[in-house]
Amino acid sequence: MNDSTKTQTSDRRGAGSNRHQDHAYQLSWMEDDIENRLGFRGGRYTSVNKGLSVLLAMVFLFIFGGVIFGMTFIPQMRFVTDIFLRSGNIWTIGPALFLFFLSIAMLLFKSRKLAFQRRALSLATVPQNPDFVLNEQTAKTALQRLHKLVDNPRHFILLNRVQTALASLHNIGAISEVSSILKNQADNDDNQIASSYTLISGAVWAIPVLGFIGTVMGLSSAISNFAATLQLSSDIEAIKENLQDVTGGLGTAFETTLVALVCALIIQMILNVMQQKESDFLDECNDYCHTYVISKLRLSDHGWEDSSSDAPVAAEARRKVPPPNLSPGKNPKPGGDAAEKSSTSPPAAPLAKEQ
Repeated sequence: MNDSTKTQTSDRRGAGSNRHQDHAYQLSWMEDDIENRLGFRGGRYTSVNKGLSVLLAMVFLFIFGGVIFGMTFIPQMRFVTDIFLRSGNIWTIGPALFLFFLSIAMLLFKSRKLAFQRRALSLATVPQNPDFVLNEQTAKTALQRLHKLVDNPRHFILLNRVQTALASLHNIGAISEVSSILKNQADNDDNQIASSYTLISGAVWAIPVLGFIGTVMGLSSAISNFAATLQLSSDIEAIKENLQDVTGGLGTAFETTLVALVCALIIQMILNVMQQKESDFLDECNDYCHTYVISKLRLSDHGWEDSSSDAPVAAEARRKVPPPNLSPGKNPKPGGDAAEKSSTSPPAAPLAKEQ
């Protein structure tokens, strides 16, 4: 008995796996999103997983440190390695480089996720038959078609808009509200995309600040060492030694600012390119919704059929309604108005005799 039960269970699992293999989605968020493929939880739309970005930034930072350390064995590259290995520079250049590589990692993931989102533009979410129209009845067909194309439409900017509009049309039936729903969803998507750049924008602001902090620290060190040098004016060798500390402090002051400004400039340029690409993608999503959703909206005929079938009933009801001048329960008399006029007005003949 147990063996037969196990056999049936294995058969059901095999049949389920076969169905899963037979039905392959054209677009799968669980399998194709880069963060899900790396074993991390994928961010919404083009938002990135912060933990994965931090790990990748640490990897970039260690690789960069290894390259700088390897360059120390090349005498011609001494002027480059001193910028990053000077003892006074590490406290500001180190955090600045970490924020730089963190921003680069986030922008790298965003570019991959944006390319994945753009693949939804090639899907025919609504039947392309010229005779197909969208109304309260056909919206369910379009929804079923959408769920056969992708595993989870809510994780795609475009498909989430289409799914929201079709579900509202199917449940409420208000065709006039579909355009408003799409517009509101587009505004929400704009806010979602803008919020995904918050951490990167903060890094662009923080990196130059770290450079300026290094400048202040370097100038402070140089000034203090110069004051000590003045006290040793009688000892030439001591003056030379202290002057090296003064120039080292000045080097820290300018080198940290240079590195920070270069890092911030690179991030800002890449950030502007990414924002422009996402803005273009949102515009393409708007065009897609207008072309394949709004343009196919039509009023259904069931409202007109209901009104035509109710016409005889309404006519019969109007015949049963009494005239407004008669109280309910009284039957109108033939020529009632003329009779009332004749009963209330005096006869013409007696009036002539009296004259």
